[in-house]
Amino acid sequence: MGLVTGILGLPLAPVRGVLALGELIRQRVEEELHDPASVRRELEAIEHARAAGEISAEDEAEAQQQALNRLTGSPRRPARRRDDRKR
Repeated sequence: MGLVTGILGLPLAPVRGVLALGELIRQRVEEELHDPASVRRELEAIEHARAAGEISAEDEAEAQQQALNRLTGSPRRPARRRDDRKR
């Protein structure tokens, strides 16, 4: 990088820093979403919620499928509302 380019590009340095930080955050979120340990903790929490009676069997199955889809990278199915399930 030349001296003139460095001086003229200096005002954009904060923008580059924010973009780099945003990219770093995005990478960490992706890693956490697809981390097997994270998915396992979520599945255990779902199982605990079902055992405590906080969610129904249908909600448990749907939440488990969403967690497993995140792990395998399968495309997401649109969530169905309770009204749609009865039809």
